[in-house]
Amino acid sequence: MRRLMGLGGLALAAAAVFGLSQLPATAAAPQTEAAPRAAGTIHAAPYEYLGWGSPQKPTDVMAATGVKWFTLAFILSDGGCNPAWDGSRPLKGGSDESAIKSIRAAGGDIVVSVGGWSGAKLGEKCSSATALAGAYQKVIDAYKLRAFDVDIENTEFNNPTVRQRVVDALKIVEQKNPGIVTYVTLGTTPNGPDATGKDLIQRGARAGLAADAWVIMPFDFDGHSGTMGDASVSALEGLKNTVKSAYGYSDTDAYKHIGVSSMNGKTDVAGETVTTADFKKILGYAKQHHIARFAFWSVNRDRSCAGGGSPGDSCSGIGQQPYEFTKIVAQYGG
Repeated sequence: MRRLMGLGGLALAAAAVFGLSQLPATAAAPQTEAAPRAAGTIHAAPYEYLGWGSPQKPTDVMAATGVKWFTLAFILSDGGCNPAWDGSRPLKGGSDESAIKSIRAAGGDIVVSVGGWSGAKLGEKCSSATALAGAYQKVIDAYKLRAFDVDIENTEFNNPTVRQRVVDALKIVEQKNPGIVTYVTLGTTPNGPDATGKDLIQRGARAGLAADAWVIMPFDFDGHSGTMGDASVSALEGLKNTVKSAYGYSDTDAYKHIGVSSMNGKTDVAGETVTTADFKKILGYAKQHHIARFAFWSVNRDRSCAGGGSPGDSCSGIGQQPYEFTKIVAQYGG
């Protein structure tokens, strides 16, 4: 990711929880807007960066939106082949661990993301796949992770030796942690992964990497026609075709191994804006094809800018209510 970068529903839920076969016939529930039906699934895990952008308390986000999973960013190199939050904060004993404990205490969980656009990357600082896998494993062990994301961008993405190292390290991680969910997140064109992205996916297939999802970031385009929602769907179709070809999947299975991580509001490219209508378009596509993941960058930005200021780390740059984008993502259940 760029680092700039109702009452009726509650009544039914209560009936299910307490074993009530039906509600009293005389007590008609008021018609209110339905709460997101799929909130709480791993398939909907928006990014939050706890190191900048006036991050909201994750438990406040959970209470306001129903979302239960977060993708916490970013793990970077501390200068060598050793992981640290944002390259400087320790894995354990600090504010990041406190936030994770609060999420889990509230019934949620986390995906931890390694990489991003800025900073020193473990894929480059670790000299071998074995060493890189060991650095990844430190993160997994620190939090007994059930899911792990490598957001491969910039110099880490553009170096073929490092691309292979990341693929091989992730394969080791999957072997040592049976059942762990793994994502590889990368940039895209409006038509799907570029030549470098295709090479990365093909390397994964040749190595036998069983990634749960190859995830694209459909924004920061140099140019495209139509809406960002349409461009995102086009990019996802291109990703599906790339994954299908590389792994020999059927269309159905290929869709189940792709994902999307959009960006809300104004992006890093002048004149490019991703709206809630675009997110709804992506949501419809995700539901139709049962893709593996719908995330976005980021919860920090899911609010309007104070005084109409510029978009950045902590606001979207558009007029919106708090958490409008997160509430859309929370409706996705796989």
